[in-house]
Amino acid sequence: MKNRLLFASLSLVAFSFSFTIKPAPVKVFLIGDSTVADYSLESNYKQKKYPITGWGQVFQRFLVRDSLKKVNHLIKSDSAIVVDKAVGGRSTRSFFEEGRWKDVFQSLEKNDLVLIQFGHNDAAKDKPERYTPVEAYKDFLRMYVNETRKKKAVPVLITPVSRNYPWKDGKLGNAHGDYPQAVRDVAAELKVPLVDLTIRSAEYFTSKGKDFVSAKYFMNLDSGRYEAYPKGQKDNTHFQPAGAAEVARLVFNELKRINIRK
Repeated sequence: MKNRLLFASLSLVAFSFSFTIKPAPVKVFLIGDSTVADYSLESNYKQKKYPITGWGQVFQRFLVRDSLKKVNHLIKSDSAIVVDKAVGGRSTRSFFEEGRWKDVFQSLEKNDLVLIQFGHNDAAKDKPERYTPVEAYKDFLRMYVNETRKKKAVPVLITPVSRNYPWKDGKLGNAHGDYPQAVRDVAAELKVPLVDLTIRSAEYFTSKGKDFVSAKYFMNLDSGRYEAYPKGQKDNTHFQPAGAAEVARLVFNELKRINIRK
């Protein structure tokens, strides 16, 4: 009887120990601009904004248990939670100056992931509240990387996702000037994992063709189709749900490639 009680006690201790060491979910923070943002967090999204969708809005669907095994060197857990802090109209500078990075930094814990994608608004010379010259852009990227590492979290730099222009001879080109190369330079300098989304998205959109991506992926909408856009819309920067999902898939596929190299 005593032996059975001892065995039961030991089994209970072993079960309790195995339960307590189960890894907590890793938080995957997204910082960036409107192409990354989660519009569904806004009030009356369906009536006021839909179908506009940032790729961060649909990124959680890629972080399921089986998929996480393919990024196990980056996400050291069998579960992950997307925390999308990206906001429309923000550059590396304005995101910091508004205190948005401070909120992320204070929440960061060891092994969390921070995906960093800016550039669309940094290049806006006609909007001084957000414009950030290339060298300053690089400085802010360095700051985000270094402060992420201070918390023993993992930074990943992402070049800006392609706009739906310029097209030439059936191929989509770069609309972001020197900003994508600036991200590549900082990634090489600080030895940071890099998702070259500028190149990957341009390649993918080119493979689908201008007419297809214009109608299906970007926010080019017919009048009367959506409540939020009764007169229609011509927008070759932001995504419909299908476009956001494809961009999110490109990002996750690049994380898998990074994982293999680590």
